Parts: sequence; structure tokens; C-alpha cells
Amino acid sequence: MSRLALIRPFALATLLGALSACTLLPEAEPIRVYLLPTADAPANQAAAPLQQALRIHTPHASRILAGPRIAVVPEGNQISSYQGARWGDAAPTLLRDRLIEQFRQSGPTPVSSDDSNLPADLELFSELRAFQSQYVDGRPQVLVRLDAQLVSAVDQRIIASRRFDIRQASEDPQLNNVVEAFGRASDELSQQLQRWIEQVAKSQPEQ
Repeated sequence: MSRLALIRPFALATLLGALSACTLLPEAEPIRVYLLPTADAPANQAAAPLQQALRIHTPHASRILAGPRIAVVPEGNQISSYQGARWGDAAPTLLRDRLIEQFRQSGPTPVSSDDSNLPADLELFSELRAFQSQYVDGRPQVLVRLDAQLVSAVDQRIIASRRFDIRQASEDPQLNNVVEAFGRASDELSQQLQRWIEQVAKSQPEQ
């Protein structure tokens, strides 16, 4: 028997042994991917529909809020994320799309995002300061904090600025219910921001 014929069975046995060893490694934990829940936007009767074209820019955010992780503050100043779960997109993008949907559902406002080059009269810039659940007296509460600036697209003049601070309690610590609270908080933020933009735009002198 040749030396090559002796080596081949040994090499095959070694390969099979390595493959069997791989099966002993623990399987990766499955990741649960969540959409940002939303309810149908109610018709806004408080102000006339926005006539100017509006471009909504993706909010700026810190590193931990800029990704798809679902942030949580379990206690004090410690910020973490829910293990084995994430948003379907980066949190600022989800919130931007929710704001755009608010305008589209409730009226004929010409609205676009910063992903397009569509012309606009007004631009909304913002910074996402908080988009997390945090525990208050042992119960989870979602906090969404957004610093917004409404800007004239013609000359980049800041027309108005405002901080929005939304808090929404979760029914219990289960992640599904926490995610629902994120949705309710985002809906409330979208409605408040829409009313603010329409009121500010209406108060501006016609060009």
C-alpha cells in the first residue's frame, strides 16, 4: 500500500472529527426584530393643513441611540439594551419615518425625507436626546426626548425651536409591552410636533 493511500483515511477521519466538534458549539441566540408600532393618525382640526413643502431630516443621536438596539436604563445613569432584541432599523430612522407618516395620514401636506432631493420650503432638523425605557419606582416607562428646529429652506434661517418630552408607561416589564409603549410615545410626539409646525408656519408672513 502506498504512503498516499495511508494518508487519505487519516485525513478523512481528522476532517470528520473536526466537523463533529463544530456541532458541540452553542447555537447563537435568535434575535427578535421589532417594528415601531403605530396607530392611525387622527385628523388634525387644531390648525390648517401645512401648505409649504416640508423636508424631515433624520434626527441626530448619540452612538447608543443611533443604532437598532432597544435602549433601556435599568437604574441610575447606566444605559444598556435589551438582550436578543433590536429595532428593524436605526431608531432615528424609525422616528423620522413615523413623523413623515403622521403628516401623510392626516392631510395633503407635501412632505419628504432627507433621502430625496425633492424641493422644500421648510426643513425640520432635530436631535434625539432620549429614546429608551427607564425604570421609575420599579416600573418601565418609555422616554422620548427630541430637540427640534424648524428652518427656512431658502436661507437656512431658524424659524422656531422647541424641546418635546414624551413619557409613556408600559403595562408591565415584558418587552412586547415596552415596545407598544414606544409606539404610543412616538405617536404622541408625532402629533405634538405636527401641531407645532403647522402653528409656526401659519404665523409666518407670506413671501
